[in-house]
Amino acid sequence: MSSDLTNDHHAGYPNIRMRRNRRTDWSRRLVREHNVRADDLILPLFIQPGSNSPSLPTPIPSMPGAFRYTISDLCDKAREASDLGIPAIALFPATPQELKTDDCREAFNPQNLVCQAVRAIKKLNLDLGIICDVALDPYSSHGQDGLVENGQILNDQTLTALCEQAVVQAEAGCDIIAPSDMMDGRVGVIRQALDSKGFADVQIMAYAAKYASAFYGPFRDAVGSSGNLSAGDKKTYQMDPANTNEALREVALDIQEGADMVMVKPGMPYLDILQRVKSEFQMPTFAYQVSGEYAMIKFAAQNGAIDEHNCMLESLLAFKRAGADGILTYFALDAAKALS
Repeated sequence: MSSDLTNDHHAGYPNIRMRRNRRTDWSRRLVREHNVRADDLILPLFIQPGSNSPSLPTPIPSMPGAFRYTISDLCDKAREASDLGIPAIALFPATPQELKTDDCREAFNPQNLVCQAVRAIKKLNLDLGIICDVALDPYSSHGQDGLVENGQILNDQTLTALCEQAVVQAEAGCDIIAPSDMMDGRVGVIRQALDSKGFADVQIMAYAAKYASAFYGPFRDAVGSSGNLSAGDKKTYQMDPANTNEALREVALDIQEGADMVMVKPGMPYLDILQRVKSEFQMPTFAYQVSGEYAMIKFAAQNGAIDEHNCMLESLLAFKRAGADGILTYFALDAAKALS
């Protein structure tokens, strides 16, 4: 192509050369618009009952590299996360099947796995926040996030149960309550319940836009709820993946009810939602790189299709670019090591 033709088709050339800033590594770093840091990461951890033995922690086959930990092992992971500069961990229990009931009463037991784990980690005196999930599915015999009657999810009755669960977790020492159930009105009643019990400083990170996604499968394996849910689904309370404006209404309601932070879940398939939420509300906004997203990268890397290290970091950068202030990711420890 002649220089005349080039000039005709590219106004400003050769004065404007976009590749100049890309020529060297230092220059690319200098003009970089977004970065991922350890400060941006939250590490989800799965808890299982039992004492340490050579067979523990327990691998999760559908999530390569992820494990269920006893509380002692969990404390070691908490120390590691803190040492790497990760600001917070999120705890999820693999409740024994015999403790799962229709009324989900194990959720309110001050000696349940989550409460025991919170107290044990707090004794370590780490500079590390603890996030506790508030939903009934890890404790329910039916696998749903709410109480069920005649096949229907009971919204208002579930709210009472969620308040009791949140207060028990706060009493154990939880720093951030994270309602993931998607019942209407739950943030407001949980805020009132916490305040009335003297926990006004406990934060709420609302799963404000949580979709009825097919990407949660490995997580349900990890907490042992997939068998309980069986052929059921959560479409009557989690959001329709086709909707975007509805997400803004959900987030607005949670903010009005007292949420300190909001979350979009899943992550990469919903970056458009994340961007809209951050742009609209300018709230501390988080995204969850869920188990299915993590598993896809892991299995693809294991089979030589992609480079795990670079795809991991690129995926996390995508969340930051879309507006996330932080990312819940099972890659948190590996990413923090790489970023250091």
